[in-house]
Amino acid sequence: MERYSLIVVTDETSPIRRFDIRKDLVQRAIWGAAIAVVLLLVGGVDYVRIRADQDELQQLRAANAEQRERIDQFGETLSEVEANLVRLQSFERKVRIIANLPGSVATGGEDVTAVGSATTGDLEATAEGGQTLAAPGETNGADPLPAEEGDKAERHSAAGGIGGDEASFADRVSILQRDAQRLGRIAGKRELSLAKLLDGLEGKRRHLASTPAIWPTKGWLTSRFGNRVSPFTGARQFHGGIDIAGARGTDVIAPARGKVSFAGKRGPLGRSVTIEHGYGIRTTYGHNDELFVKRGQEIERGQVIASLGSTGRSTGPHLHYVVEVSGKAVNPLNYIFD
Repeated sequence: MERYSLIVVTDETSPIRRFDIRKDLVQRAIWGAAIAVVLLLVGGVDYVRIRADQDELQQLRAANAEQRERIDQFGETLSEVEANLVRLQSFERKVRIIANLPGSVATGGEDVTAVGSATTGDLEATAEGGQTLAAPGETNGADPLPAEEGDKAERHSAAGGIGGDEASFADRVSILQRDAQRLGRIAGKRELSLAKLLDGLEGKRRHLASTPAIWPTKGWLTSRFGNRVSPFTGARQFHGGIDIAGARGTDVIAPARGKVSFAGKRGPLGRSVTIEHGYGIRTTYGHNDELFVKRGQEIERGQVIASLGSTGRSTGPHLHYVVEVSGKAVNPLNYIFD
């Protein structure tokens, strides 16, 4: 059998060492080393590729998270836009009611139907300091902005989610795009409607000056217009106005120009004032402590006419405020802007 001899000489005084190695073992060792080198090269390449893939995956995950955040923010923005459109639509509704323009009809006992319908719960809320505060979950007879067919089941939530992790980015973006297009169409229609409204307001300044449009006093809205349980009898009854509670002596002001048709004591209303504003509109203010106007006196918007009190049949200091149109009581909140 062929062998390889390996002679080792350390120095001239040391004995010579000889090693015999079989030739086939040497060849096997060479092949093994070659295979090991190849395996190491392949493993190194795979390692580098895996590390590169991991880095790319981390970058994709970061980009994915950023896209999710942007999509959610876009959804929230769309929700805010829709809420603003609802408020604008409700505001236009009130303007049309007050100006008696086409698109609204004042009726007794029921709220006026919105032009195109809009949620108005945030406009019918507690009044504090002459301001309207939001009343969550309440509406006054109107519907939300109309959604396109097929979109209702896929609407984004108020927080901006469009189905969470269960929906793909493509689905979420598609839904958001449809919502954006829908809101764009609604905004375009609202612009045209407001342009027509402005045209209709031309020449109606006197009418508007004679139409109630502000809170008659400062305080808290304690009883709304419509059916309620009587605080005296416990039975259900129709409440033809709103009650605003406040500190005794708080100013009661005229919400529009007009002429005093009554000022004095009137049964359960105690000391009360009635103002004829013209155009079929009349307002009444009950339970006052003092009256500062008299019958036949001309009144301007913002003028103090009485002080808040608890005269007549009353459970405490408050103003009972009534608005009548053509002899029928209507919701006074439809005639309050601020």
